[in-house]
Amino acid sequence: MDIATPAFTSPASPSRIPTRTTIPTKIVAATVAGNALEFYDFVTYAFFAVYIGKTFFPASTAMGSLLLSVAVFGVGFVSRPLGGVLIGAFADRAGRKPAMLLTIALITVGTLGLALTPSYERIGMAAPIIVVICRLVQGLALGGEVGPSSAFLIEAAPADRRGLFASWQLASQGAATLVAGGLGVWVLSALSPAEVQAWGWRLPFAAGLLLLPVALYLRRAMPETLHDAPVVAANSGTAGLVKHRRLITLAVFVVLGGTVSNYVGSYMTTYAITTLKFPPLIAMGATVMVGLMTLVFSLVGGWLCDRYGRKPAMLWPRLALALLTVPAFGLLIANPTPAMLLAVTAFLAILQAITGAASLIAIPELLPRGIRATGLSIAYAIGVALFGGTTQFIITWLIGATGNPAAPAWYVAVTSVITAVAMLMLPESRDRALEN
Repeated sequence: MDIATPAFTSPASPSRIPTRTTIPTKIVAATVAGNALEFYDFVTYAFFAVYIGKTFFPASTAMGSLLLSVAVFGVGFVSRPLGGVLIGAFADRAGRKPAMLLTIALITVGTLGLALTPSYERIGMAAPIIVVICRLVQGLALGGEVGPSSAFLIEAAPADRRGLFASWQLASQGAATLVAGGLGVWVLSALSPAEVQAWGWRLPFAAGLLLLPVALYLRRAMPETLHDAPVVAANSGTAGLVKHRRLITLAVFVVLGGTVSNYVGSYMTTYAITTLKFPPLIAMGATVMVGLMTLVFSLVGGWLCDRYGRKPAMLWPRLALALLTVPAFGLLIANPTPAMLLAVTAFLAILQAITGAASLIAIPELLPRGIRATGLSIAYAIGVALFGGTTQFIITWLIGATGNPAAPAWYVAVTSVITAVAMLMLPESRDRALEN
């Protein structure tokens, strides 16, 4: 089935999407499937941080083990800027398709290592060293994934539906969270706590490995969008990045708030277990809720972008997060019930999905074709490396140091204010033609 019928493709360039008004559904599916699987493998680590910490990072206290685990979660963000620069530049030079095939290969290597590495008890210091290397490889892949995949969706979409098409970038991350959370619930319900700690936490990683060949197959059949229009020399390479440095800098601050909100959401399972003392099975329900709301409301955000513009869809939910996150956490802390956990998690995830989808649409639309993948990759990777990679460690430390269980909410509120200011400084891009 097609989202609509593509225009005539020249036999001389069968892998290239020509000027069109629509694209086939399977092309969007190829982009979404690969992106979802890469994020699935990356965020699964966050959901099982408690168990991974005990397996690879033994410490004198449970909090010390958890801190080491989330610190290594942050290591995966160190290589993101490098992946953003190298793979983003590769996508702007060689094409979106080869770049996305490369990221799939890298994430496979990283995930295989995490799934198979023996525990600290069995191989000693080699275990945490291997885990760190695997996280670096995963970070390299994800740093280079967002730019090419977002650029592809925007370049391939009809002009009046770019928001909806590109919103699948964040929606696929929600799908990854939903599936990872669902598998987590299954693992925790089907196995005893001792079995989960011994080997059960590895099962979701193994499941991701089984699906990666499907994503690779789909991406090999993708067309190319880079050469649909000529690239202006002044808007490519280092010259293009320097020329648009103000926009890329603003984009980093736009990514800041979304990154913190996303990873506080990813941390909700660990937060519910370690701070609110929920049983792991109930706590994992927060992960499922984040994934479901992100999947659905990212697409709502894309639709709102096409109807009302990028800036309103970005700004108003971000301001709501700045004002309402602390009261929402206060309700949860005062009433730590499963229903309240799911309600607060859903509320915050809905706001983040709408503003996050709009942000990932607006930024690449404002960049010219020759640096579209690189510029977004750099902004996204730097923002995520600086703030996403440290979020879980910072809020874990803040809760332990201050004794205030609302510390994550204050962190979201402060960073959301900074992001809202950056959003105000971006121009509107809904009715703007893509620049070459």
